[in-house]
Amino acid sequence: MTKIDDFSMELKFTETYRRNLSEHIALREARCLQVQFPATLGTIQEGDRLAGRTQWGWVGFSPHNAPPNCAYGYFCHEQKIIEAVERGNIPLEQRDGVMEMLHFWKKENSKAKVEAAFTPKMLPVLFRDEIVPLPYNFKPMIAQPIYRMAGVFVDYQKLVRLGLPGLRQEVTEYRDKAKASGGDHLLFEGMLLAIQVLADTCTHFQKQAEQQARACPDPQRVGQLNQLAEVLGWNAARKPETFYEALQLSWLYTLVSGSLELGRMDVYLGDLYVNDVEQGVITEDEALSLMRSLWKLINQLFRDVDGRIIIGGRGRPNEANADQFALLALETTRTYGKAILPQLTLRFYEGMNPRLMEQALALIGEGHTFPLLYNDDVLVPGVANAYEVSREAAEQYMPLGCGEIVLDHVGFGTPSGSLNVLKALDVTLRDGVDHIMGKRLGLPTGELRDFHTFGDFFAAYKKQLAFFIEILADHEELEYVESGKQAPYLYLSLLYDDCLPRGKAIFSGGIRYLGGSLESFGTVNAADSLTAIKKLVFEDKLISADRLLQALNANFAGFEKERHLMVNCPKYGNDDAYADDIMVELHDFICNTVRDQRKRTNLDWYLNVLINNKQNTILGRWVGATADGRRAGGPMANANTPAGGNDKKGITALINSIVKPSHAIHAGAVQNMRFGYDFFSKDKEKLEATLATYFKKGGAQAMITVINKGDLEKALVEPEKYQDVFVRIGGFSARYVDLPRDVQLEILSRKTY
Repeated sequence: MTKIDDFSMELKFTETYRRNLSEHIALREARCLQVQFPATLGTIQEGDRLAGRTQWGWVGFSPHNAPPNCAYGYFCHEQKIIEAVERGNIPLEQRDGVMEMLHFWKKENSKAKVEAAFTPKMLPVLFRDEIVPLPYNFKPMIAQPIYRMAGVFVDYQKLVRLGLPGLRQEVTEYRDKAKASGGDHLLFEGMLLAIQVLADTCTHFQKQAEQQARACPDPQRVGQLNQLAEVLGWNAARKPETFYEALQLSWLYTLVSGSLELGRMDVYLGDLYVNDVEQGVITEDEALSLMRSLWKLINQLFRDVDGRIIIGGRGRPNEANADQFALLALETTRTYGKAILPQLTLRFYEGMNPRLMEQALALIGEGHTFPLLYNDDVLVPGVANAYEVSREAAEQYMPLGCGEIVLDHVGFGTPSGSLNVLKALDVTLRDGVDHIMGKRLGLPTGELRDFHTFGDFFAAYKKQLAFFIEILADHEELEYVESGKQAPYLYLSLLYDDCLPRGKAIFSGGIRYLGGSLESFGTVNAADSLTAIKKLVFEDKLISADRLLQALNANFAGFEKERHLMVNCPKYGNDDAYADDIMVELHDFICNTVRDQRKRTNLDWYLNVLINNKQNTILGRWVGATADGRRAGGPMANANTPAGGNDKKGITALINSIVKPSHAIHAGAVQNMRFGYDFFSKDKEKLEATLATYFKKGGAQAMITVINKGDLEKALVEPEKYQDVFVRIGGFSARYVDLPRDVQLEILSRKTY
């Protein structure tokens, strides 16, 4: 029997939004949240120790695609609804209303509002009218706009310290002050309604747990459900006093707010955890059971690039207790089993409790792709410089998503743009024209034959890059401006510093630092291509400019000699100064040009991110053959890592190369490393020495996969036998056999040490 999709929530949400169009945006958002919750809340499932599941509708409100089905701001998943209409899955009495709803949201959704505000300079570069879900349906474009308010790290310490009653009291006091002074008291009224929605969510799940307990025949499960109901009832009316209560409240806030990231859990849960264990309130095994339930919820509800849980690092007020929780988090990952989430992240520094790194490496050696490793001794001063903040503020840096960095509950910097660095080089060779579509994508700076020196050509390429960087910076700023007009994002404004004292929403002047980040792809291939052009065309004159373009346009068919020369040119990753110097120059130019955008926008920072979320492969599909010898449509190198197979002089040479690009001028750089099981198990001292050398020389972070290359090759042939093989893609992990074929092949091409 065909399942009928009930669109009652979506229709009521739309009706509520329309009825409140002329109301204050805080009241409109709050009343829409009242419709969204508890209507989209799910059911406590067998074995759940924590409550908090959602089944989001096709229309709703969220900061971004959190959890699946959501999108940016006020969203409407037009294509999904149309598919339901085409299948006849809509109740007949709802059909007319659903179609009218689709027409309404076409211009009223948040993404459409941003695009409607595009400047004449943005329109020809950024505008696309097709539906573009995540992962992005990239076309042969150089600059890609991304619509989201991602990288949310609210002040969980404050949430746990005050609880919902304390938050309500604080907001009430600010509301009364705003009324007395003529301030925006309606913003606070909206916040009070949002707090009540969260309290109602606790009560909703409390009743659910009680009902299940009454119907359950298993005495042990009855006890768990009654305990859960008690915790939920407590959280609705009081501040958390136990580890269990704090864990449950922080999870529900994450879920309802759509923040996705759980932040420095060892900081805001460490003291309660240690106290409860010492006082006999909870056993370590019971705490582990609760944490495994959290891991399960994150894996079942989130996408593959979110759910950051950060442990370790500088700037923690009570390191001893935080370390005890950090060890619990590591043990949870070990006992839960291999999974793609949560993105457990270990920040470390010289002098930190060595047990944390020992346990981390043991996990990685067992084939887990977590924790991710971040070096505070490099990143804290790097963040202080790049973001122009104090060292104390930099100690609160937060890695997120695919590798970006923001500042915990004081700074926001959603990655809202993507730059295909290699595609920009592709069109620079051809006077700004994309030879795949035959359309102009870039500036008319001349063809390769028009340049007499490599320096002149490189300058033209830099001009192209700067053009697109400026447009993406303008888009970032515009997205914030339009977001602030549409909604105050109540749950974010409640727990970001300065919003309450300033009486302003997060994107309307409330937050201390409103920044942004630009995701860049293909820098390594571009640098290697520039190296080949410099050496073969301008210096050694082994290939003419026209001949090189002919070879690239033909995807090297009939030009095997020329490709051989290109492939054998110096490559980044081998400690070869000729190639590495060009990589560093390109890296510095992109990062500094992105960073300089703060001077011409109102952003507190705008920084480049060198990441990989398999877009290096997806974007590569739309780039022609390149002068590094890469064939048309092939994958681009993974973030800051040499292109597959190009690092040929061993791991020491690799390390010497990858530490050369500066970490003090960007917002994150992914560094994937893959080691064989034998290296990890039989050469442990050598492995530890290798990693220590890398980090001491300036390595900022490492995302490590331990797997034998032969296992990947076998998984391509017999995928059903290799379901438990997990790999790092870049900023996220995945089951190898579930990936697209070309992504699998790109991963296979990476060097295994």
